[in-house]
Amino acid sequence: MTSTTATQPSLFEPRHLVATVGMVAIVAVSAFQNLAMTTIMPVIAADLHGEALYSLSFAAPLAAGVPGMVLAGNWTDRAGGRVVAWVSAALFALGTAVVMLAPTMPVFLAGRLVEGFGAGAIDVVLYVLVARVFPAELHGAVFAGFAAAWVVPALIGPALAGIVTDAFGWHWVFAGALGIAVVAFACLVPTLRRLHAPVLEARPPWQGGRIGWSVGAAVAVLLLNLAPDLPVPVRIASVVVGLVGAWMALRPLLPRRTFTGGPGLPSVVLLRGVLAAGFFGSEAYVPFLLQAQHGLSAATAGLALTVAALSWASASWAHGRLGEERLPAARAFAAGLGLVLVSLLVALAVALFDLPAWVLVAGWFVGGAGMGVAYPRTSMLTLRFSREGDDGFASSALTIADAAGSVVGLAVAGLLFTAAGGQDEPAAFTLVFVAMTVIALVGFVAVRRLGPVPPPPVSDG
Repeated sequence: MTSTTATQPSLFEPRHLVATVGMVAIVAVSAFQNLAMTTIMPVIAADLHGEALYSLSFAAPLAAGVPGMVLAGNWTDRAGGRVVAWVSAALFALGTAVVMLAPTMPVFLAGRLVEGFGAGAIDVVLYVLVARVFPAELHGAVFAGFAAAWVVPALIGPALAGIVTDAFGWHWVFAGALGIAVVAFACLVPTLRRLHAPVLEARPPWQGGRIGWSVGAAVAVLLLNLAPDLPVPVRIASVVVGLVGAWMALRPLLPRRTFTGGPGLPSVVLLRGVLAAGFFGSEAYVPFLLQAQHGLSAATAGLALTVAALSWASASWAHGRLGEERLPAARAFAAGLGLVLVSLLVALAVALFDLPAWVLVAGWFVGGAGMGVAYPRTSMLTLRFSREGDDGFASSALTIADAAGSVVGLAVAGLLFTAAGGQDEPAAFTLVFVAMTVIALVGFVAVRRLGPVPPPPVSDG
């Protein structure tokens, strides 16, 4: 009997090691930026007199990421991804520099838009790298590695961001993030040489219509997030226009039947968007609640983000170890959604009954574990349901759903939060968590409509 142990591929074998390190480093930078931003944003909003635009500061980069993803997906399918990675990294660095030096909230938001466009594009490049550089049996391990890349930023990011903000000012947090980003991209450079352009006959045409729709989607969701700062009649009109515009613009960017939960890729993409809306729409208000209602410092309130990121990484690692035989897709999605719902209900109870802060931290730990189970499986199945040469579109569709879901969740949360009276009204936080719970429940519809999942392809190597 011949052993196959020696032939099993590994992320740490020489041909994959540099790619693994580079991509994980990029994800770690994103993790630090997100955790730091969520921790210190209440301080930034107060300093720049932009409390009414609190949700928009999170939504702006996500919305700008939508056209970044679409353009990157089309451009990557045509050119292989190397140039796309360089351009997107440069835009991310430029946006971060503008944010770092921003003297006013409008300048801060402009920097977030540029930063988000670059980040959205680089996300697509990472997914394409996974599809084209790693064999199919390593995809689960790669996505588990992406989740693990949140561990160190989760351990030190929120506390470090809070400490730096208290000692030197929030501007220096972004200066540090910019320096880390440069180093991380340098680690990725050798891997980019492996992204070759397809032969001329196989290159898809430029998809000007899709790129135009992506810009429309970004404008629509930004309009939703601007609504809380507008007079009531204009606010109502902007919400209606924003929702209708987002629906019309997103339809051409996603697989057919995504909004109705068609079997296969459409349900996977829908589930990703719903998870993002419910979890991230709430997460922006978790440190806010801890600071506004419980009097915690920015560094201490960031503990909720730390434990969630750690449980996310741990659950993702466990998900990769269990394998698809012991944890089929429908079961993984149901388990992940169930844990996210528990965390949202705990947050709702804390806001409603003024429970101790540690209860919210514990609840968010559970929610992070749910995301760690469900998120990697959506990434794996997106690649599974896509064809070679079409992975740019599939990857951009998944990341668009992720970003659009987060932005819509933030918009709904921001509208309810402002309408209820803001941070001085406990009911405002309660409404946020009620709405995000309802959104998360929609995910079970997508799970029921998933349909049969094809087995993973067998690697030739």
